[in-house]
Amino acid sequence: MLLGFEHVGMTVSNMDAAVAFYVDLLGLRLVVRRQSPEGNELCFLDAGGGMLEIAAPAAGAERAQDVARGHAGLRHLTFRFDNIEPVYAKLEAAGVEMIEAPRIAHNRDMLERVAFCRDPDGIIIELAERPVSPPNDA
Repeated sequence: MLLGFEHVGMTVSNMDAAVAFYVDLLGLRLVVRRQSPEGNELCFLDAGGGMLEIAAPAAGAERAQDVARGHAGLRHLTFRFDNIEPVYAKLEAAGVEMIEAPRIAHNRDMLERVAFCRDPDGIIIELAERPVSPPNDA
């Protein structure tokens, strides 16, 4: 029986930059950070409904590339906030590469508003708000 979403893993080029982005700017919680004797680093960050596992090879990594149209792959990571405006402003003020300012979501049955930016390695990050559900009159 499925119990829930556990984590997604990704590779970054610089652990300090990744932790600064995901923890300091987005608000994920650092759970584990360790380094192997070879210099490889590993972190687990709690996103409030699943974890983000980040690996940083000692030799570094190249910048991420967007998934080309017609190719399988992870297109973006989405994090949900109660209000994306202050998060967007914080990221913009910190010099994060912003892709799209807050707007009404296209898939309004799932999300109310979205915005997009890139993490330090170029991975697309979606900031999302869910719709406020109407009061239950039942």
